[in-house]
Amino acid sequence: MGRLGPTEIILILVVIILLFGAKKLPDMARSLGKSARILKSEAKAMKTEGQDDTTAASAPPNGETPAQRTIQAAPGDVTSSRPVAEPTDTTKR
Repeated sequence: MGRLGPTEIILILVVIILLFGAKKLPDMARSLGKSARILKSEAKAMKTEGQDDTTAASAPPNGETPAQRTIQAAPGDVTSSRPVAEPTDTTKR
C-alpha cells in the first residue's frame, strides 16, 4: 500500500493532460526549468557570497573594490539579470 503502479501513473498523466491541455504542458515545463535554473544560480551565488564573507572580512589588500557579478537566469536572458551587490528592494529608500 502506498506505492503507485504503472496503471495509476498512466491514469494520473491522462488526467493532467486533460486538465491542462497538451499545448500548455511544454510551456509549463519550460517555465519550471527556467525557475529551477534561477533558484540554482541564486543558491550558488549565496553560497559563494557566504564563503567570500568568511575568507575576506576586510577590503582587498591592494585597495581595489571587487567587480560586480551579474547573475543571469538563462544563457542570453538579459532582461532578468541583475547585479548581485545592488539592492533590489526600492521601498526602503
